[in-house]
Amino acid sequence: MPTNKDFKRLVRARMEKTGEAYTAARANLLKRSPTPSISAPADGEPGLKTRPPVARPDYAKLAGMSDAAIKKATGCDWDKWVFCLDYVGAQDWSHRAITDHVHTAYKVKDWWTQAVTVGYERIKGLRAIGQRRDGGFEANKSKTLDASAAVVFRAFAHARVRKHWLPGVTVTVKKATPNRSVRMIWNDGTPVEVWIVTKGTKKTAAQVQHRKLASKEDADTRKKFWDERLTALADTLKG
Repeated sequence: MPTNKDFKRLVRARMEKTGEAYTAARANLLKRSPTPSISAPADGEPGLKTRPPVARPDYAKLAGMSDAAIKKATGCDWDKWVFCLDYVGAQDWSHRAITDHVHTAYKVKDWWTQAVTVGYERIKGLRAIGQRRDGGFEANKSKTLDASAAVVFRAFAHARVRKHWLPGVTVTVKKATPNRSVRMIWNDGTPVEVWIVTKGTKKTAAQVQHRKLASKEDADTRKKFWDERLTALADTLKG
């Protein structure tokens, strides 16, 4: 590869031959300059130190949800969501601002708006799995049930039905949107949100989010609890 001094001589020679200005002659010579090849070092020679390629993070693993699931529900996989949200600078937004953008700009349904936002925040390191942006923790669990949305809604919203699969727990229902969602306060003061998503004529998903938990251990315990209770609900509905 020519030294800087040699290259300047080449530039001046081209200027005399073509009549080009210095910058034009230099640019044309740079275009023609071959990229030096790198061969393996011979025995006894020091090896060339190169930076290994950086692998793209496993977005699905960081988000806690597969590409297939998020794409089926929203039309975009995690690569596309990260690109779109990074493009508008969402990493610096509040949780509410991101959810509003996902919901209004992409017409994503309520629960999946939360799934996209939370997954993106996990990917960007703004929260860990099970943790909220404010540092608190939450437990999320969902189950597809062999019942209509109306039946699943009653199972959460009506106390007489709820006691069959959720015994020994006193909750206060704060808001109930028929066949869509139920918001309640647990007997320890923690909030629980239930999203009801129709999966077909006779199948409905109950998606539970238990928030403002004290620790990751608490979140893990609640997640196991909801797994057991949703299984009990499925058995109750079959009976």
